Amino acid sequence: MYQVFLGKISTLSTDSWAEALAESVPQNVDRARWLAARGLLSRLLAPQPLPDFVYGEQGKPALARQPSLWFNLSHSGDDLVLMLSDEGEIGCDLERIRPHDNWRALANAVFTLGEHAELERETPEAQLPAFWRIWTRKEAMVKQRGGSPWQIVSVDSTFPASLSVSHYQFDELSLAVCTPTPFTLSDATLTRL
Repeated sequence: MYQVFLGKISTLSTDSWAEALAESVPQNVDRARWLAARGLLSRLLAPQPLPDFVYGEQGKPALARQPSLWFNLSHSGDDLVLMLSDEGEIGCDLERIRPHDNWRALANAVFTLGEHAELERETPEAQLPAFWRIWTRKEAMVKQRGGSPWQIVSVDSTFPASLSVSHYQFDELSLAVCTPTPFTLSDATLTRL
């Protein structure tokens, strides 16, 4: 089972689930983003209380005492996506499709030959959305394996090996997920909150 939830940080951070956690917000974190993510996770795991978190070797959080439930989250601007799985480690990435001053230089630095070929097959006006499509796939793959952002250069999203990588673009958002078994993102598999 895979579940993907999309919401607004500004809304999720002020709902009753988030407010119940307001006393627990650590210092030096983005309060609204922390409350939105923890509040949503708490709501989805109810009636069980939100468990403690444990962290992998490179900092990927996992639910303590819940070895058969995995989650991953991402945000871009006011948008937040949370994915749950009972099938194994997952990764997701969400990006607002927006101009980026040096997106071509960034693509040259981190995209593989296959990813460059995919980008170059697009018309000039479709290349910026294609850049974000490739970027989110790469990030989702890195996050699935618990890696660090700097490892994005070592991932080829055109050749995901034994993993399933799915991308979905809607409105001005680019969303990608990486799962251990086949899963396809679509309006039907995305719950908007």
